Amino acid sequence: MTTPPAQGLRRPSHRRGRTAAATAVLSSFALLAACAGPPGTGTGGAGAGVKLSASTPPARGGIDSFTWAVYAEPPTLDYTAAFDYPQNTILSNVCESLMRWTPGLTTEPGLARRASNPDPTTWVYDLRAGVRFHDGKVMTADDVVYSLGRQRDPNNAAAWAQTFQNVSSIRKTGPLQVTVKLKKPDSQFPQYMATAAGVVASEAGVRAAGKDYGTSGGLACTGPFKLGTWSKGQSIELDRFDGYWGTKAKAKKAVFKILTDPSARTNAMLSGEIDGGYLIPTESYGRLRDSGVGTLYFGEGLSTVNIDITDMHGPLGDLRVRKALSLALDRSGFVRAGLGGAGTVTTSPTTRAVWAGASEQTRKDAFGALPPAAQDIEKAKALIKEAGATGKALTVATSPIGQDVSLLATAIQAAGTRIGLKINLRTIAPNAFTALFTDPKAREGIDMFPLTYYDSVTDPLDLLQNFKTGAYMNFADYSDKAYDALVDQATGVYEPDQRMRIEVELQKRVAEQLPWIPVAEWPTAVFLNKRITGAPTTISYMYHPWAAGIGAADAGAAK
Repeated sequence: MTTPPAQGLRRPSHRRGRTAAATAVLSSFALLAACAGPPGTGTGGAGAGVKLSASTPPARGGIDSFTWAVYAEPPTLDYTAAFDYPQNTILSNVCESLMRWTPGLTTEPGLARRASNPDPTTWVYDLRAGVRFHDGKVMTADDVVYSLGRQRDPNNAAAWAQTFQNVSSIRKTGPLQVTVKLKKPDSQFPQYMATAAGVVASEAGVRAAGKDYGTSGGLACTGPFKLGTWSKGQSIELDRFDGYWGTKAKAKKAVFKILTDPSARTNAMLSGEIDGGYLIPTESYGRLRDSGVGTLYFGEGLSTVNIDITDMHGPLGDLRVRKALSLALDRSGFVRAGLGGAGTVTTSPTTRAVWAGASEQTRKDAFGALPPAAQDIEKAKALIKEAGATGKALTVATSPIGQDVSLLATAIQAAGTRIGLKINLRTIAPNAFTALFTDPKAREGIDMFPLTYYDSVTDPLDLLQNFKTGAYMNFADYSDKAYDALVDQATGVYEPDQRMRIEVELQKRVAEQLPWIPVAEWPTAVFLNKRITGAPTTISYMYHPWAAGIGAADAGAAK
């Protein structure tokens, strides 16, 4: 999630670090059979009954409106704070970035018609001409300089600030040209310009809104939709922007309904109150799939479900204890129960799909020497005894956000109990669970918690950089100077396979040292009723204007 503060829930993302933030519960996974190019379809592992779809059928005409479920209300829609699912799901249709993530999880030009790299520390963005903000003003290079500058302003506490850590200057070098100078080569910076880190808003509009920017009024952006009525606690409406520079949205209005209860979201989809949604509760997969009122699709995600280690000052500071928990965990059982069978067990910190830019040999090396995913209770017991940890107590945070969180916490408790540990569960309300990613005080007294992390760019380093000393998502203060040096080395390499060869070594170290305990990969799920179609199935919806493609499934119903 990226490298702003985690994105991971990006619930934890997006990622980044990132706060991936905030929800550790609903992310997506990447179930890809080998890996280059856009997602296709496939099956495998514990999720063998799940078939991945590259897309949903294209819309056959326009519609007046559609309704979409989101599990929480965004605290703000300020693009500098867009680091979790609800914010980005909505914002991606209103605000646009210099570059754009595609449904195939590649990058293409966005508000910049071209990005060039004349030397290793220079990126030049040539902007599209005639792009209008929602207030009618024309986008200029000044707006870009101002918008990116807000991400670097320490007074904004931007979620994406880490993305700009190697930036020395951002200057206007022509009416429609912006030049970014780096302190040193940074392979991640240009990739993040396709995320919310690269959003361009109107300087005049943002200044006019002042401290209320992102919470009321317009967002002063350029996307196919503009912010309409925001009914706090209930819904957020987006209205089609007919002055959009690209392909006009098929729907005149998109209504995002805030439904925090998983059962309520599912029932609203079944009744037709809601036309669709991402982040489907795993316990509802079967009901929605078999309902006959619509279609449940699975697509490429870039998400892993993990056990986040938050305290290495106690028993978990001993690698043998972390390895024992990993060996004792029933990953297959969790995938069946916690992820509704839609996932694959893994001991890899990264998904297979995120290595799409690597050569076949590099991908093979990245996954060829991982620890086994199968349970080995006897070996785990021996490690606990050897570490002198028998009877030691550990606390795991859990939450009723969704069964993926609650059942993983229960699986951790069961694994620990079987090998001689005492595992206590601490239940945290859904809203408070988000604080685990942003407030160190919220993590006090907690040794572990379920974490779903999604990548904001298609590069393993998005996740792997989280274990660098001092990284935003490095909650346990894991530190390895050799690892830090490898992160810096990989960051400075632009050629994908050369960079990923370094990332192979990073992956091996994380899999061995277990600053997080990987559990499963998890695909993106999206439900569409029979009235609408056109939504992407991949996690690209976080930074791609996905709602613009949604329209009538039946040509006869189109308006």
